Amino acid sequence: MDRDITILKNLETEILEMLSEVKDPEIPTISIVDLGIVTGISEDSEGTIQVKLTPTFSGCPALKIMEELVSQKLKEKGILKHQVITSFEVPWNTNRITEKGLEALKKHGLAPPPRHKGYIELDVLSDTPCPLCGSRNTTMQTPFGPTLCRSMHYCNNCKNAFEAFKPVT
Repeated sequence: MDRDITILKNLETEILEMLSEVKDPEIPTISIVDLGIVTGISEDSEGTIQVKLTPTFSGCPALKIMEELVSQKLKEKGILKHQVITSFEVPWNTNRITEKGLEALKKHGLAPPPRHKGYIELDVLSDTPCPLCGSRNTTMQTPFGPTLCRSMHYCNNCKNAFEAFKPVT
């Protein structure tokens, strides 16, 4: 079915609004929309809505859960003909995280990743502000956190350990 571009844009906006209610299973303060993993919404010739997700990392353990959550949300909102597709067609990077998403990461106690221009020096992990007190007097303990997308740090001011969301190009 051929649809007018305005109708398709409205459909995309509506679905993004619906999916903004779907939270990341590992970081429940951020939606999958604000995390930037919803990388495509379309409708095929039979009227099936297709939602493309690009995981933050190829081995993301929460991916299948996110696919199920998206499907549940679409069904809940009355979109019964849908398909959730994991795709690496549009590469994910941390610049896809919205400003609202960066604040949600901080609210969760994670230092948000800095914006980048496509190239990241490893030193950026050493200059990570504490999400709890804002101090830059921090030390990276290890670039390997509990998940591939995080590193471990310590704040020398407030004396708290914290995780940082690694920048990804």
